[in-house]
Amino acid sequence: MKTIKGPAIFLAQFIGDQPPFTTLAGICHWAAGLGFKGVQLPTTDSRFIDLKLAAESQTYADELRGTVQAAGLEITELSTHLQGQLVAVNPAYDQLFDGFAPEAVRGNPRARQAWAVQQLIYAAKASRRLGLAAHATFSGALLWPYVYPWPQRPAGLVEEGFAELGRRWLPILDEFDAQGIDLCYEIHPGEDLHDGISYERFLTEVNDHPRACLLYDPSHFILQCLNYLEYINIYHERIRMFHVKDAEFNPTGRQGVYGGYQPWLERAGRFRSLGDGQVDFNAIFSKLAQYDFAGWAVLEWECALKHPEDGAREGAQFIKDHIIRVTDRSFDDFASSGINQGLNKTLLGL
Repeated sequence: MKTIKGPAIFLAQFIGDQPPFTTLAGICHWAAGLGFKGVQLPTTDSRFIDLKLAAESQTYADELRGTVQAAGLEITELSTHLQGQLVAVNPAYDQLFDGFAPEAVRGNPRARQAWAVQQLIYAAKASRRLGLAAHATFSGALLWPYVYPWPQRPAGLVEEGFAELGRRWLPILDEFDAQGIDLCYEIHPGEDLHDGISYERFLTEVNDHPRACLLYDPSHFILQCLNYLEYINIYHERIRMFHVKDAEFNPTGRQGVYGGYQPWLERAGRFRSLGDGQVDFNAIFSKLAQYDFAGWAVLEWECALKHPEDGAREGAQFIKDHIIRVTDRSFDDFASSGINQGLNKTLLGL
């Protein structure tokens, strides 16, 4: 059995324009001071990582890792959530998602997609140079405008959408396999991979690719009213990453899952700081320990109420308190009678 590693923190929501959140060294020393042991690093801010250089230069990758280690931390994984989103974009979202890409490819969906694919290739190589085992991303979405079947979807639309999604991701998955890295999709509303059924459809299209793995985040399942504990039972062999994020769902007579187009603060389903929502983390950490999850417990902070620095400080202790140091022996070993083949046969009447 393995003890989950942590606590770690996803830096995306904390990078900013005021020290210590402006440099990798500064933010790492801040995180270490709160009790974190690792950082999950987004790859879209050049102040923190030059992804292309990390893919091409072992010297730079070693320097990057050294900066993090100087604060007493480890890099847990890299993230290409924003770039992964751009691998597959329905035209309805072209203008909205252009902001995720450099100016040179905006207004040109083909060029934007090619840039995103190259970013994923860099991420696979950079992850290997950094000695990592897994990588976080989004699948993107061709079908999301049609998630609700009204008007009635044309026959074959869903099948063609997933077939195209598979065609776009298969070469990327092969590159991650070549680099020895698991590519973990965060199952998330707004993505074509947003629940178990959609993930299984995708697996079929990529031939059950061994690197098409999962980033488990129960907060998104609270908002979908999906059984997030049974999900672990079903998919534990594919779960290679874990975002520790809380959420709550409080439907009323006026709103439910869809939220009435309201801002996060007013929605029935909203993300919360750890311990302030409805996720049963005792059960989650127990199940992951039971299934020998060998990765990191990574805080992802998103809350419409609490200040992020308070959420980070409280989150470090919350994760630490929930990590189960697994036992190295059975609790009833004291009563063991040892192995006696003769006795065993006698007890069985053999």
